[in-house]
Amino acid sequence: MKRIVTASHFLLIALLTALLWPSADELPRYLLALAGSIEVITQIRYAVTKSEDARRGVSDVSAILFTVLLFWYLATSRFIVLDKMLFPKPELVLRLFVAELPDMLKGLVNSLILLVSGYLLALATALPLGLLVGWRTRLYRAVNPLTKVLGPIPPIVYIPYAIALLPSFRAASIFVIFIGAFWPIFINTINGVFSIPHGLLDSARVLNLKERTLLFRVILPGAMPSICTGATLALVFAFVLLAAAELIGANSGIGWYIKNFADFADYQRVIVGIIFISLVVTALTWGTERLERHLLRWRN
Repeated sequence: MKRIVTASHFLLIALLTALLWPSADELPRYLLALAGSIEVITQIRYAVTKSEDARRGVSDVSAILFTVLLFWYLATSRFIVLDKMLFPKPELVLRLFVAELPDMLKGLVNSLILLVSGYLLALATALPLGLLVGWRTRLYRAVNPLTKVLGPIPPIVYIPYAIALLPSFRAASIFVIFIGAFWPIFINTINGVFSIPHGLLDSARVLNLKERTLLFRVILPGAMPSICTGATLALVFAFVLLAAAELIGANSGIGWYIKNFADFADYQRVIVGIIFISLVVTALTWGTERLERHLLRWRN
């Protein structure tokens, strides 16, 4: 463990040395603040983490972040081996990030409305349908060929019909996200039902359990690991489709933000948007992981 912590500290020292080394440029205060914040968060997480493997993961993540920042700074500010327009200096990007943060937070609200609406709609429809199709063998045999045909179709091909048939651009955007999130949840729910041991189902039938009790007390918990996997994949696909959905009559949002400034070759704001989306995805992933652990706590 000491070796990993030392490697992380070594990279931090190397980064601070590069940042504080005298140069003609102004002292990169924002980059120094970011490096210090990463180290503080790393030490806090390291202190509250009990598992040795988890502590190694915390140290490895901080080492990777320090490596990326060090390379980015050296390649754009010291040696300038990267194109200045495509790869602006990290200090400029961080300064712009702070300035643009209020506008991006407003756009995030609009993006989350689309994302959450489409995702929850997919969850509310795909989960019960997946349980029903997985439980009824005859229904599964009828639906499975359609699943193999419709599932792989990219949701963006439905955009022209969504715009033509739905009453508003927002509804069309939600529909695109809904289609992208529906199939991972639906397919994984069916697979989860099929993965339940037949002996467990036979034992439940011997107890003369009602079908509703069997469905909610045996089948749903047994399929929950696969359902959680499908829900996680659906969230990833929903994020991927968010940018496409926000092009349908939208004038704000985190996906629209990147696409809009990319069209004007404003790569500083493009990188700012990418960093912001990364932070949002990290927060949502952390939340879904905690929820998944809570739902699957019975396995421990």
